[in-house]
Amino acid sequence: MKSNSLSILRTFSPKEPTIMKIWTFLVSLCSLFIGVETNAQDNVINIEFEQFISTIQTEKSILERAESYANYSSLLNALRATNLDKILDYTGEFTVFAPSNLAFEKLSKNTIDRLYDPKNKKALKDMLSFHIIADKLSASKILKAMCRGNGIAKFTTIQGEKITATLKGIDIVLSDTFGNSAVITTADFNQSNGIIHEVDTVLVPGKNALVNVK
Repeated sequence: MKSNSLSILRTFSPKEPTIMKIWTFLVSLCSLFIGVETNAQDNVINIEFEQFISTIQTEKSILERAESYANYSSLLNALRATNLDKILDYTGEFTVFAPSNLAFEKLSKNTIDRLYDPKNKKALKDMLSFHIIADKLSASKILKAMCRGNGIAKFTTIQGEKITATLKGIDIVLSDTFGNSAVITTADFNQSNGIIHEVDTVLVPGKNALVNVK
């Protein structure tokens, strides 16, 4: 892949070339639906995207996968500092928009130091909770919701705030009511208790005075 605009095509599947072609088709189809005005949204062709997408279920929990994947070491440290790691090891269904180590590196060193100060544990926990949804949302489900919502889909995090998903080219972009946004760079990392989507930016709920970007 030659540009970041194709990054969303990266999925964890043994049939990656096939998945890439299918994903491009689905995004194009959704874009067509979004671009066509209709007063009969309930009659839009109901395509079950899951039948096109091959997913892999593993026996690892979200936490166990984070522990085994070096690119999530910063996220893992933050989860442990707030005890959210225990939640992501429970049986259940969660969606985690997981900031990569590069995403955490966008935060200033001063921000990281303050967030990891024990007295600021709540601020760090709120920030991490902004990336977790108590439901399993595959990329195709997010895309399908956008198709039904005329290009927009909203989801509530366990922090209680709304995240909005939109499509930019073939990228799924997540944004909040505070002007923050992140792009899903790797989709559909299926685990025993949910799913992980890697994002390129740490979302920050509210006007968090502790957080500064480099």
